[in-house]
Amino acid sequence: MKKFNTLGIYLIAYLCLVEVAQTQTPSDALMMKQREFCFATTYEQGSWSQYWEGKQLRTNATIATLSRYSINPMIAIGLTDKLNLIAMASYVATQSSEPNGGKFEGVKGLQDFGLSLKYELLRKKTEKGELILLTNLNFSAPMSNYLSDYMPYSIGSGTKNINLRGIVQYDFKSGLYLRSAFAYLRRGQTEAERNYYYANGSYYTSWMDVPDAWNYHGILGALLFDNSLRLEASYMGLKSTTGDDIRSYNAGQPTNKVNLDQVGFFAQYYFKKVKGLGAVGSYTQIINGRNTGKFRSFNLGFTYQFKI
Repeated sequence: MKKFNTLGIYLIAYLCLVEVAQTQTPSDALMMKQREFCFATTYEQGSWSQYWEGKQLRTNATIATLSRYSINPMIAIGLTDKLNLIAMASYVATQSSEPNGGKFEGVKGLQDFGLSLKYELLRKKTEKGELILLTNLNFSAPMSNYLSDYMPYSIGSGTKNINLRGIVQYDFKSGLYLRSAFAYLRRGQTEAERNYYYANGSYYTSWMDVPDAWNYHGILGALLFDNSLRLEASYMGLKSTTGDDIRSYNAGQPTNKVNLDQVGFFAQYYFKKVKGLGAVGSYTQIINGRNTGKFRSFNLGFTYQFKI
């Protein structure tokens, strides 16, 4: 029987949040003004049928195609013009296209809750445009007692996480902009339903160390039609600092070293006739990885912005 693979998708849940209209995510350069609020909800659907066992790309014949669905509500609040608070959550469900003889089933439930503070360090106009520098501090933790060591069906890593990010964006007067973001992801431990595991050595404990990681983004974007349409082409990379590889004929586990390169496209539209209402959509594809599924996904959602 082919082995199961550890998914990079539990990382994507809080690293590649959908960028929503007239609001923000931890990795973009958008800021809400003081007392501005924006509610957003997105629906994500993704799947994979191939995965990297270490650096080797393989087809998983046991479960065929694994699918992941999530609903992601979020709110952004302008505490001041330069300091914003973002709160987000996720409900996630996983399933495979093969029944596996009833031995393995997908799971569903509340995943993680995240709080993020974003601060604008600098906004400076130049002859050709505007330079923006920001920093972001993010904390997330599980909202339910889901099983993290159930690869590849698990809905999350089961850890408390602290992320520190730097963001730089340059807006050209033509409407084009370039953005890059760089973050360090500090993770903790997750508890498995077993008291022994192997990760480049034997461990007689139920607690597993989930590797820390570096995360970086590169964005080329454009604002069109009097800023009512935003288009972005993106690259996202993730590199774990430690961890082990999936061993042949063994399941993946949270200790695995997950690396990935992902490309994507994002679009948002702001409805001028319905004040504050926006729509978003995106598509992403992992093109290279290590100990992760070759995951592709699309997102659709809406936002509503208002000021008190």
